[in-house]
Amino acid sequence: MQDTILANAHLILPDRTVRGHLVLRDGMIAEIGTGTVPAGAMDCEGDFVAPGLVELHTDNLERHIQPRPGVDWPLAAAIYAHDAELAGCGITTVFDSMRVGSIPSRKDYAPYARPLATELIAQITRRNLRISHYLHLRAEICSESLLDELAEFGPEDRVRLVSLMDHTPGQRQFRDTTGFRTYLHSKVGLDESQIDDYFAELRELSERNGPAHEAGAVAFAGRVGAKLASHDDSTRDEVARSAAHGIRLAEFPTTREAAEECHRHAIRTILGAPNLIRGGSHSGNVAARELAEAGLLDIVSSDYVPAALLSAAALLAEIWGDWSRAMACVTATPAAAAGLSDRGRLAPGLRGDLIRFRLAQGTPLLRETWVRGRRIA
Repeated sequence: MQDTILANAHLILPDRTVRGHLVLRDGMIAEIGTGTVPAGAMDCEGDFVAPGLVELHTDNLERHIQPRPGVDWPLAAAIYAHDAELAGCGITTVFDSMRVGSIPSRKDYAPYARPLATELIAQITRRNLRISHYLHLRAEICSESLLDELAEFGPEDRVRLVSLMDHTPGQRQFRDTTGFRTYLHSKVGLDESQIDDYFAELRELSERNGPAHEAGAVAFAGRVGAKLASHDDSTRDEVARSAAHGIRLAEFPTTREAAEECHRHAIRTILGAPNLIRGGSHSGNVAARELAEAGLLDIVSSDYVPAALLSAAALLAEIWGDWSRAMACVTATPAAAAGLSDRGRLAPGLRGDLIRFRLAQGTPLLRETWVRGRRIA
């Protein structure tokens, strides 16, 4: 294959940003240099060139398979649209979040992960997708069917991340149930009496199934070789419980206390890009910026806005005054946390997953995305 040479670029390297050139060859980064511009190079006009973004938690595929409540979309079409959207946002590796663990009484909490995963893997096998896809199973502890749904997955299913998620009212994200009530009223259409009945059902489910579901999800992650993450840790005790399971990733800790405890246990924290960009959590949790300024933010997830990931990196670069540190939160650190050592940094011998962007009045403007040395967006 002919070399692709990107020159006159600000290269965001692991420890510094330099003006230079980068050579892509056979899908890999072959060379990085700062000298004379090689013949035949593409002039990047001073734009930034950085590793492709690595996304560990996004609900975006769920949005595509059900664009409105009660509206189901064909799975293949939804996957293609999701894949193209992420490529257009500079995300080159994604861990597609899928909930496992359902509650029959809730029409919006039915099983869906197995057929969606089957279709996704089929599209990967046929090489119909632009970026790298892995599975992130969000194990709902407070549910009826978690263990049965997990039993449908095996090592061949590309499950690389399992998060322990518990939405029992009165703890974790829903210590204050006001936000949960608002969601159930506006999105699901339940009145106050129905919500009270539903909360009672959830608490009964948690008491009856919680310990077995938690142990089963931890064991499942070990069987399929997936990393374990916690979800919505709020207290020191909850973080200690996560650490006892061997968890080294904490998604969206809801308090500074929990984030501090995570770092004491060498657990990396994942915060939401929308929280960082909007200046606070929409559900009343700790502000991601506060944790960033305190050195308690390790990884950023786009969560429900794919385009937010690169914007969050730019904001962190402004907060910290360090592009390398900021980009690591959306590239090298999530890649390493997921056990992917072949991407996430600009270095010879690593995959040619790259993005090119510039700042337009402070907002990142993505210009090109490459995966394995091939331009895909």
